[in-house]
Amino acid sequence: MTTLQELADRLRREIGTAAVITDPVRLRTYECDGLTYHRATPGVVVLPETAEQVAAVVRACAEYGVPFVARGAGTGLSGGALPRTDGVLIVTSRMRRILEVDLPNRRAVVEPGVTNLAITEAVRDQGYYYAPDPSSQQVCSIGGNVAENSGGAHCLKYGFTVNHVEALEIVTPGGDIVTLDARDPGYDLLGAFVGSEGTLGVTTKITVRLTRAPETVTTLLAAFHGIEAGGVAVSEIIGAGILPAAIEMMDALAIEAAEAAVGCGYPEGAAAVLIVELDGPVAEVRHQFTEVTRICEQSGAFELRTADDPAERAAIWRGRKSAFAAVGRISPAYIVQDGVVPRTALPQVLAGIDRLSREHGIRVANVFHAGDGNLHPLVLFDDAEPGAGERAELVSGHILDLCIEHGGSITGEHGVGVDKSRYMTRMFSDDDLDTMQLVRCAFDPRGLSNPGKIFPTPRLCGEVPGVRKGVHPLVAAGEAEHF
Repeated sequence: MTTLQELADRLRREIGTAAVITDPVRLRTYECDGLTYHRATPGVVVLPETAEQVAAVVRACAEYGVPFVARGAGTGLSGGALPRTDGVLIVTSRMRRILEVDLPNRRAVVEPGVTNLAITEAVRDQGYYYAPDPSSQQVCSIGGNVAENSGGAHCLKYGFTVNHVEALEIVTPGGDIVTLDARDPGYDLLGAFVGSEGTLGVTTKITVRLTRAPETVTTLLAAFHGIEAGGVAVSEIIGAGILPAAIEMMDALAIEAAEAAVGCGYPEGAAAVLIVELDGPVAEVRHQFTEVTRICEQSGAFELRTADDPAERAAIWRGRKSAFAAVGRISPAYIVQDGVVPRTALPQVLAGIDRLSREHGIRVANVFHAGDGNLHPLVLFDDAEPGAGERAELVSGHILDLCIEHGGSITGEHGVGVDKSRYMTRMFSDDDLDTMQLVRCAFDPRGLSNPGKIFPTPRLCGEVPGVRKGVHPLVAAGEAEHF
């Protein structure tokens, strides 16, 4: 009997036969996340319903020396939840209870399988909502949001997941259930865990911060004949000291896809549309709206639309929210990229993307959080055409190089996962990566928790260059007083 078979039999005894999947056909359901061109069939899938069951699975994996990967709704876009063929996939989709809503303290306690939007739906009638809003918020899980430190359109004003998590209950790679709290003294372990992509343990409970609904919300859509004009408007808006809740931009190709998918009805002839959402006190929003309208008109907007009620705002947002999936209407296959650049570098980077597109014969649809320079280029190709996939991968990589060259990053909110790990050495030195590895080793010395992600060349914790086992280099050098 193999190790995985023995482990599966033990898990059936401990958490129930129905929660353990080993059937090859059913296992293929979990072979990838939203990034479909990385696939691996997991050795075993487990569907726990409680933190205690998660801990039992992790303890068993630790005992057998078997790697494990946590997965939420499977909407990730970097291969962060790619399973191991020799390991266990812990799927938290059955852990979907909202355990507590504490409005006086503006927080809620939820399990990791709860969807992002479900939190807002639970408190909307009381005048609250959960601020981070990825485009997939109807289906993505809070546990996955924690793993990737997800953002969304409104992160410009309200921040990312890390800014809205007050505490986590986690299962450590050794199988212990512990709590990380923002109020804990000492090192910010909570901050280290959020965005760690499942490499430091498994989240089993999340305490999130709720946000009071603003007094009023106004959404403006501005259409431009050129994407450069839209970029000028963005810079002018921020330069005027206005902090919108969101500033989003789509180019002509992304608009074409959205029209084909959802019939969003954006202005005809637009080479770019800018969506600006303002929220807050009525007087403040009214003043900001006047300024934003003036700036967009001066920047060359040929049509402006505004929406104040929820239905009208939803209509404006429909095209933007559908963009990732919509490109399937105009391309058989595509790569969703996620890079960040300083806002002032947007014109140069967008021009560079256009140049790459023309040089390689690969179309690129641009959708991005314009306010904070978070780009989501959609690299389109026909996977039936010989060599097209390779050219698309090449363009995708060059886009990340452009981001780095202009002082940006290879990811803003989709994570590194397995897809971008090879690009980490372009951003970080060996010493940088060694330091990151030390943090991981402190949580997971055996390297069993989501191995093969983030780091380009995985190695054992005892093999980290420049670090002696059991003795910190500064201690060995007689500089302990500085350590």
